[in-house]
Amino acid sequence: MNIRPGPRPPIPASSGPPLLEIDGLHVAFDTPQGLVEAVSDLSLRIAPGEILALVGESGSGKSVTARTLVGLAGPHALVEARKMVLAGHDGRPLDLLRQSQPAWREIRGREIGFVLQDALVSLDPLRMVGREIAEPLLAHRLAARSQVAARVGIADPELRAAQYPHELSGGLRQRALIASALAGEPRLLIADEPTTALDATVQQQVLSVFKGLARADFGVLLITHDLAVAAQLATRVAVMQNGRVVESGPAQEVLSAPQHAYTRRLLAAVPTGATRGRRLSAPDSAPAYSRAPVDGEPLLQVRNVSVGFRRPDGSLLEAVSDVSLQIGRGETLGIVGESGSGKTTLGKIALALRSPNSGDVLFDGRPWSALSEAARRPLRAGIQTISQDPLSSFDPRFTVERIIEQPLRLRGSLDKTARRRKVAELIELVGLAPELLARRPTALSGGQRQRVSIAQALAAEPKLLICDEPVSALDVTTQAQVLDLLADLQQRLGLSMMFISHDLGVVQHMSHRIAVMKEGVIVESGLVDQVFDRPQHPYTRSLIASVPKLAADQRHFWSSSRAARETEASVRR
Repeated sequence: MNIRPGPRPPIPASSGPPLLEIDGLHVAFDTPQGLVEAVSDLSLRIAPGEILALVGESGSGKSVTARTLVGLAGPHALVEARKMVLAGHDGRPLDLLRQSQPAWREIRGREIGFVLQDALVSLDPLRMVGREIAEPLLAHRLAARSQVAARVGIADPELRAAQYPHELSGGLRQRALIASALAGEPRLLIADEPTTALDATVQQQVLSVFKGLARADFGVLLITHDLAVAAQLATRVAVMQNGRVVESGPAQEVLSAPQHAYTRRLLAAVPTGATRGRRLSAPDSAPAYSRAPVDGEPLLQVRNVSVGFRRPDGSLLEAVSDVSLQIGRGETLGIVGESGSGKTTLGKIALALRSPNSGDVLFDGRPWSALSEAARRPLRAGIQTISQDPLSSFDPRFTVERIIEQPLRLRGSLDKTARRRKVAELIELVGLAPELLARRPTALSGGQRQRVSIAQALAAEPKLLICDEPVSALDVTTQAQVLDLLADLQQRLGLSMMFISHDLGVVQHMSHRIAVMKEGVIVESGLVDQVFDRPQHPYTRSLIASVPKLAADQRHFWSSSRAARETEASVRR
């Protein structure tokens, strides 16, 4: 790879001899359009007993760095560095730049453990969990270590070992993935977004596993876009932007007194109750929006609704039990709770994708759940949904224009010219460039796909949006842009929203009122400030207490002060 190294940057200091030392790493990919550099002149050091968090938005080079360290950068990757050395088990240094594929198979799992983000996808659905955890032991011909499962907090390990991944909760699946990565007793563990898309309590359980791993001869490289997770877990933080480390140092120092404009922008984009009514992506470039309580006639009424599922043994599992709520016109109701609490099922009931076993739903003052599907179909445009993963809901053969146009075709009242004009208006409304209309979903970023999903939902001119985890898989800056867009659209179009999320900071920022669900029941509800400031139910208190927080809460300062204006100006420059 013909890359000329720039000035040698200082390697961040750490105590003790390094477990991993990277100096001047460059990673580029050979594409038909030419050489694309993903990581540029990166230098890091991890000492034994240390947790280093590598943070930044999508595309900053975090995951490419992680995959390069385990020899999985890909066949088209061009890797160069002045130094990339790992201290092996026997004390000899391993030069990670000069390893053959057979040698890498000996290193992965034994010297370096790798934990991926999505445990359900990463675990083999055809193998029992015990076999999955034992794979590194078999691959490296090591003696079985029965304490591995207990070390990561898996209760009843014998029972869990005989189960398949789909039979475990999200938190247990993630623990099984960590146990598999630790089975070979590696000296370095790389965790790539290990808690993304987990609810607050499960996330806290997984983070406690990582906290317990830090010891004298072991190090962790944590890849995350969640600054609060980095603050809670990491010893040091390195901030990446466009393939480069722009700031690094002790976690408390970097996150409480950031020096680089990009780091300050990341902190300003973190949603909380204190950011309600403010723009997260550009706090000083546009007027604030209202988050005052909304009065008036309810648009959606859910009355004493229950829904159950039959277990294989014939018994009934109640997913939603005697739930009542209402959403006013122009109001956002946040629904929070752990995985399995009934949030998504409640959203499906509101969309009339599931019929309640008892109770009923009214929409716009008229019966909704009691209608036949034939009678409901002409009214469906009034309620639309924005999902967590729009890519899985798009036809990959369709262009963006065709995706947004679909609801307009169903209306039947617009000719081709009118539809194209409407699509152009919608793409502008959600802040996307017209040239993206010719692309297919796979050629878009996560934030762009989410905006296309919003444009498609708005094409039907709905009154109510059901937003089911719409930003959980997005990095903090892209999340901020999407949340600002939804708030702006609510103000301009008078939309009502049911906002389902496990992220309490997002719900607190976006909602007028909140309902807390546990095991299919709403245990507490009320105005956002009332529930967050004075929670009454023990479960609500435990849920709020489990949310990771920045140790020195400077994000409100950066989002509301003169420093924010200076930050935005320097970033634009």
